[in-house]
Formats: sequence, C-alpha cells, structure tokens
Amino acid sequence: MSIAWVLSGVIGFVLGVVAAAHRGSVVDRIVKGYCFVLAASPTFWVALLMLMVFSVALGWFPVGFSAPIGKAAAEVTLSDALHHIVLPALTLSLVGVANIALHTREKAIDVLLSPYLRFARARGASESQAIMRHGLRNLALPAITLQCAQIAEIFGGSVLVEQVFSYPGLGQAAVTAGIGGDTALLAGIALVSAALVFGGNFIADVLYGLIDPKMRTKAAHG
Repeated sequence: MSIAWVLSGVIGFVLGVVAAAHRGSVVDRIVKGYCFVLAASPTFWVALLMLMVFSVALGWFPVGFSAPIGKAAAEVTLSDALHHIVLPALTLSLVGVANIALHTREKAIDVLLSPYLRFARARGASESQAIMRHGLRNLALPAITLQCAQIAEIFGGSVLVEQVFSYPGLGQAAVTAGIGGDTALLAGIALVSAALVFGGNFIADVLYGLIDPKMRTKAAHG
C-alpha cells in the first residue's frame, strides 16, 4: 500500500501537469482518456487484467503470493519479495492515479492562466520554466490534499487486489477476519486503518506549512 500510495501520487501529479501544459493537444486527450477509463474500472477487474496479461500470457511475474511456492521463509530473498509485490502495487497505483491527475490538471490550468505566470512568460520564461519556478508551489497544496485523502481508498482497494493476487497483507487479513468472525482482529485492523488516515492528514498539515509559509503565519496567529 505504501508503494502504491507514493507511485500514484507522483505519477498522477506529473500526468496532471503535463496534460495542463499541453491542454487541447493529443497528449492531453490521451491522459484524460487514460484517467477516465481507470476511474470507471473496478479495482478487482484491473487486477485480473494485469494478472492475465503479465503473469499468464507473458509470464513476467508470478501468479500470486508474496514468495515463491515451496520456498522457506528464511530462503526468500529481497529480489523474490520485490518480484511478487510488483503487480499488486502497480495495480493499486494505476487505479489511484486518475483522481490526482484530473484534479491536478484542472488546478494547473488555473495556475497557467494566472497573472503572475503570464508575467513570467512575458519576461521570457518558457512554459516549463514558469511552471517549475512559480507554479509548483500552488499546485503542490491540492495534490497533497488529494494524496493524503486517498489513503482510505488505497486501503479499500488493497482488500480486492490482495484477494486477486492471494497476497498476504492488511486487506486480506481484514477479509479473513470478517469471514471467520474474528472481532478482535477486525477491530485492530479498523484501528490501524483509522490511524493511517489520521497520520496522512497530519502529514498533509505539516507539509502545508513547509510549502506555503503564509499558512504557518496564519496558524501561529490563529
């Protein structure tokens, strides 16, 4: 979930900025089409598709589990673990990209049409230079808000993805606890998920102050 959370945020932010910088072009239409298709696709369906293409058809990745079958836990290497985690993490990150990319695109378009960016371009800065020097700070705040808010969505998606890939994680543990009536484990998982969401919002608040000094001033005087 951590890998998927980071990847979805980075990829979504980059795609949103690229689409806004080339709004109306083929690149913009491809990014929007990609996001619309993924936003309308169930997580388990994307997981099954990835499994059929990359595991069954191409044979690049294992069909499931977190380690090779029949291999003792002490013999599992880091490369084995990474090889098994690629598809589940990639599936979760691909599904989480759409929301961040579309919202970042809309905000980036507003920033590109703002007076201070027009002034930067009038001084001779290119589109990319204007965005990097003057626009990223304004784009980062809504992206961080969305990124931290989708921790709960990634946790919900992991329940389905881990079932498809038979991957032993927090999501599969929640399903097992629910089916088996293990109230204590289910309550513990709910507490952990709530702590993750709280931690994400706390990190967002800290990053707001680091990115925008004006927010630190408001908080100090508030």
